[in-house]
Amino acid sequence: MSDGEQARGTARELARKTAQELEYSSGFGNEHSSEAVTGALPVGRNSPQRAPLGLYAEQLSGTAFTQPRAHNRRSWLYRVRPSAAHPAFHRVDNGALRSGPFTAVPDPNRLRWNPLPEPPAGTDFLSSLWTVGGNGDPLQRSGMAVHLYHANASMTDRVFSDADGELLIVPESGGLLLHTEFGRLAVEPSQIALVPRGVRFRVELLADAARGYVCENYGAPFVLPDLGPIGANGLANPRDFLAPTAAFEEAEREVEVVNKYGGNLWAARYPHSPLDVVAWHGNLTPYVYDLRRFNVIGTISYDHPDPSIFTVLTSPTDTPGLANVDFVVFAPRWLVGEDTFRPPYFHRNVMSEYMGLVEGAYDAKAEGFVPGGGSLHNMMSAHGPDRETFDRASAAELVPQKVDDGLAFMFETRWPVVCTEQAGAADHLQRGYDDVWRGLERHFRS
Repeated sequence: MSDGEQARGTARELARKTAQELEYSSGFGNEHSSEAVTGALPVGRNSPQRAPLGLYAEQLSGTAFTQPRAHNRRSWLYRVRPSAAHPAFHRVDNGALRSGPFTAVPDPNRLRWNPLPEPPAGTDFLSSLWTVGGNGDPLQRSGMAVHLYHANASMTDRVFSDADGELLIVPESGGLLLHTEFGRLAVEPSQIALVPRGVRFRVELLADAARGYVCENYGAPFVLPDLGPIGANGLANPRDFLAPTAAFEEAEREVEVVNKYGGNLWAARYPHSPLDVVAWHGNLTPYVYDLRRFNVIGTISYDHPDPSIFTVLTSPTDTPGLANVDFVVFAPRWLVGEDTFRPPYFHRNVMSEYMGLVEGAYDAKAEGFVPGGGSLHNMMSAHGPDRETFDRASAAELVPQKVDDGLAFMFETRWPVVCTEQAGAADHLQRGYDDVWRGLERHFRS
């Protein structure tokens, strides 16, 4: 084993130990507070004349100052140096990361991809980001983008932030340790991490490689969906969202800070780590959430409910019920519907759907849809179970059935997802995807 390999192995072991020892505070949208050093948080005010311990007070606003209290997101950070103390940023290469507005011709065809191929050695999370497509315009704070990542190296002296949108990270293989301005989050497959717009972070791998999905939300911040007639409980429970506790870096060495701004990457070299927040309080914070804690609501009589009932988080728009983007999970659940075709039904939808698979199999596809892969069914494109699934489900004995051999999810958005040129020409694009619906024969007899 080379010295480099041995050093990386030691770093992985240290990261795994750190991840196991992390502490969190719970509650989505709560007013959290945390200090890594006792006495770092001021008492009774946000910006005293002299902040405790010689720190700088700084507010991070995720919404406009004047938005209603129920929608307002902000946190106060008490840091070693203010964020304003930095050199100029300069454009750097975007790699395979693309951003709205997406100008290609929208494609009505159903598309499906295999997982991203193996990356070159030394590829970290940021370098590995590969854009499938998206819609809207980050400068108008509307729309979204779908990215994939496949990394085999940790971000060490490099930090990333996204001024264009918040990032919903969905690991498929390999855990991640996120070092953020607010503290550290460990996120494994079957969990998600939510990093607010503009929050700086770096990604350390907990395994030799890591692969997964990212939804970049240009629009309103994700919130928990209203429950309406469901009542007070159900779906994602707020207390299951875990916020980090304060932890800071005192690195006095050169660190590259990369910022996604206006669709492009910009970088500056700081003489220190910007992850130097010693204490903080507020309701704008990163979160980690375990998808297997989702409280699935479904039918106990007949028919398959619309997939919207599986919404974990939603980015609302000015039109009630019309999401900029929804994050939907197909978590373990029981199927008990009588006289019911139990897999997802055939449909055409005004919303556009990008679906990914974290593990196992999806109950509407018999083959070809694999963990790490993804499918895109754009607005009004007809889709549903493949022929093999249809034949099996139509003849199945309708006994209670536990679906727990897979974990799939969906990014559902109000506008068509316009594919990037690289996604449309990728070697891992399944060019025979339409074939899964061949053989759906006529059974009608007049």
